[in-house]
Amino acid sequence: MTYIGQGLGEAVRLLLQLDPAVLKVAWLTLQVSGLAALISVVLGVPLGCALATRRFRGRGALVSFVNVGMGMPPVVVGLLVSLLLWRYGPLGDWQLLYTPWAMVIAQVLIAAPIVASLSFSAIVSLDERLPLQLLALGASRLQADRLLIKEAKLGLLAAVIAGFGRAVSEVGASMMVGGNLKDETRVLTTATVLEVGKGNYELAISFGLILLVLVYLVVAVLTVLQQAGKRGCS
Repeated sequence: MTYIGQGLGEAVRLLLQLDPAVLKVAWLTLQVSGLAALISVVLGVPLGCALATRRFRGRGALVSFVNVGMGMPPVVVGLLVSLLLWRYGPLGDWQLLYTPWAMVIAQVLIAAPIVASLSFSAIVSLDERLPLQLLALGASRLQADRLLIKEAKLGLLAAVIAGFGRAVSEVGASMMVGGNLKDETRVLTTATVLEVGKGNYELAISFGLILLVLVYLVVAVLTVLQQAGKRGCS
């Protein structure tokens, strides 16, 4: 309990004093995970919508592949990205390994399947006659997709929240491809693991609490948007 109390006190002190080192880590965390979540939404929502509204050969296998991606171990993703970005790997000339961009790539591979699968579920949960009705009324395929996304916006916002939460909480792959380098690729999750390994539990608790506050603020904004959409539908 002493560690917890001291950790909470240290977190409050760091927040109130606006410690530059902590702010830099928190800002990088928001940048990396926010960008990863945004890319995951841009890729995942259209994919989920396409899987829900289109019928084509191999659709079932692709849906299963996306669902498997929801449970993909982060260390496997980290290993895959490391091999691709390694100096002698296929993308080694890009020199992205141990940079924030490598962490973004890894987090996208982890979060995008979650967004796609939940988006697929949100669209499928709508009345199956709705797409046919929209097309019968003269809507183009693209217009029908937009209307379906609008109807399923509550479920899609839940997918966005889940995608961001998965990205910002990731640690294994981020350490593998980012290296946890001070002032370069150190984010709140990897900083917490580092401090625990060094026995600095008070500082680790501080980083953990700051991460919770950051996640709460972002998710709170998304939740407000979700509830506003719910009221708009009622």
